[in-house]
Amino acid sequence: ATLVFASDTAKENLAENQTIAMEQAESNKPARDTVVEPYKSNPVAVKAVDKSLSLFSDRIKERFSLWLSRSGKYIELMKEILKGKDIPEDMVFLSLIESGFNPYAYSVARAAGPWQFISSTAKRYGLVIDWWRDERRDPVKSTEAAANYLNDLYKMFGSWNLAMAAYNAGEGKILRALNRTKSDNYWALLNTRHIRSETKNYVPHFIAASMIADNPEDFGFENISYHSPLDYDE
Repeated sequence: ATLVFASDTAKENLAENQTIAMEQAESNKPARDTVVEPYKSNPVAVKAVDKSLSLFSDRIKERFSLWLSRSGKYIELMKEILKGKDIPEDMVFLSLIESGFNPYAYSVARAAGPWQFISSTAKRYGLVIDWWRDERRDPVKSTEAAANYLNDLYKMFGSWNLAMAAYNAGEGKILRALNRTKSDNYWALLNTRHIRSETKNYVPHFIAASMIADNPEDFGFENISYHSPLDYDE
């Protein structure tokens, strides 16, 4: 749905709020305890993030609003688990772009749950998948597995951008792409043929989703009705 504003002033206020939110994301320094690395000096990155912001706040705004509503049920629970595993809390928004916080999400690649694990990776990180249960759908156990996987990816690549790209494409594909481009930077891969379009959009989607989730009103999302937090009982 397209936003309709009562006046140009409203448009200007929204644009100003978006700029402030982008500057706040940009001000973070690259470190283990922060996910969004500075990107505003990179035109390729800026263009990609802007495209994702437009997608979420305009073209699929209604669907993204549903995802934000659903986040209320899981986000604090997941943040606590991530923090306990030494993963930045904002990494919780990976589940936002993976599944819209939907534990019943199932992809054409047979990935399942809020963190969209394929069967082999899920089992490698201790999740049980059998006739009776699929722990990829368990909000606690799947988040613990995702945190462990992301920890391993960060140790491998030393960058959350590359760790997220590897979460999407697989670590082997990202290692090969970096070797072919003689680069250690995610953004350098965007203008190559070494990673798929989905992986090229993945980090920009994460950054845009994080910015909107942190400040939804700044991007035209008003009166979001968040679900009540989950009372988890193992």
